[in-house]
Amino acid sequence: MSETTDATAARNTAGPTARNTAGHRGGAPRPARARRIHRAWFVAAVTFVTIIGAAAFRSLPGLLIDPLHQDFGWSRGTIGAAVSVNLALYGLTAPFAAALMDRFGIRRVVAAALIVIALGSGLTVWMTAAWQLMLCWGLLVGLGSGSMALAFAATVTNRWFTERRGLVTGILTAASASGQLIFLPLLSWIVETHDWRPAAVTVALAALAVVPFVWLLLRDHPADVGLKPYGAREFVPKPPPVPGAARRALTVLARAARTGPFWLLAGTFAICGASTNGLIQTHFVPAAHDHGMPVTAAASLLAVIGVFDVVGTIASGWFTDRFDARRLLAVYYALRGVSLLFLPMLLGPSVHPPMIFFIVFYGLDWVATVPPTVALCREHYGEDSAIVFGWVLASHQVGAALVAFLGGVARDVFGEYDVVWYASGALCAAAALMALVIRRRPAAARLAAA
Repeated sequence: MSETTDATAARNTAGPTARNTAGHRGGAPRPARARRIHRAWFVAAVTFVTIIGAAAFRSLPGLLIDPLHQDFGWSRGTIGAAVSVNLALYGLTAPFAAALMDRFGIRRVVAAALIVIALGSGLTVWMTAAWQLMLCWGLLVGLGSGSMALAFAATVTNRWFTERRGLVTGILTAASASGQLIFLPLLSWIVETHDWRPAAVTVALAALAVVPFVWLLLRDHPADVGLKPYGAREFVPKPPPVPGAARRALTVLARAARTGPFWLLAGTFAICGASTNGLIQTHFVPAAHDHGMPVTAAASLLAVIGVFDVVGTIASGWFTDRFDARRLLAVYYALRGVSLLFLPMLLGPSVHPPMIFFIVFYGLDWVATVPPTVALCREHYGEDSAIVFGWVLASHQVGAALVAFLGGVARDVFGEYDVVWYASGALCAAAALMALVIRRRPAAARLAAA
């Protein structure tokens, strides 16, 4: 090989977007052509599409409360309990799924999760008793969705990127909102025009449709294709499979639980889940319908939240790369709390400008909390940050599950949702204060964690 070619290869391996000189099978070093776009961005794109496809099942629970109540006579508290099981398992499965990805690889875990989601959603078509709703939608879809949780996005970001992590986290988090935007209007139309059963089948098919993309296009680590992570100065070898996924997840939890930042992050994120998935996503449509608003109109407003959630979450990722994550969290929770206090005055039979303003404002803040929360986990817990974030996400879903259940009970007891909106607004104010209490690590420790 000529000296010119060797020099060119050396320059290529110095850049963040170049292929590593070592083959992924451990062979002799080899030069590689420069790439205009790093493979990490293609992996992020596949992850984005995967989360969009899986988001279909998250769009459905709020649309099922009234139809299931009418078809089977189940109370809203009973239906809310099934949704709460789903939300709780969504969170509690996440840290174990992150550890399983370290053991078996991202592709295998995510593909299996999508199949479990499709199975659980499809089986609801034949249910006749409330325990079957608990089994199918609560257990199966909850376990599958937990493996597709934000810990998946955190794992991809940590492995494939050393720069632009905040931005990438924001983009992948926004994928869930994009899926909501795509599927909510469609599913609400199916429920209104046909029945809730075709909507459940649509969710199952959407989950299955994503499996080939995951299996064929997703890669577990940059070293699999002989690359450095995006922005890395040195090649990062692929770590060996980590045995004992459950033991590792619990060990990481035990270590993190001895630190103050973990409990503050878990507490704030529990309130985040309570005020988003548990409250708005589950109860907004039936609450708006209580005030005379058509279901399709209320579902369309939720879809609009998804539009602005994409903008807000990506912007939050950009901010997280540049500003103190603690202060960002405090601002996000404070603004969300204020908006929820005004919601009872805005609900009515028609969509009017103040309601549209709430939807836009709330949408920008929907999951803007995720990038700074992931950044704080990474800052404090380094290589274990994906699993730690999985446990923080578990608290998010436990908060969501409690409000999904208690919101349904409150509606049965009081005949309205107002008390739930006010209580959630107060909780968001508490979360803003908790975020400011989280301590920063010394600069040297933050650089080592990164």
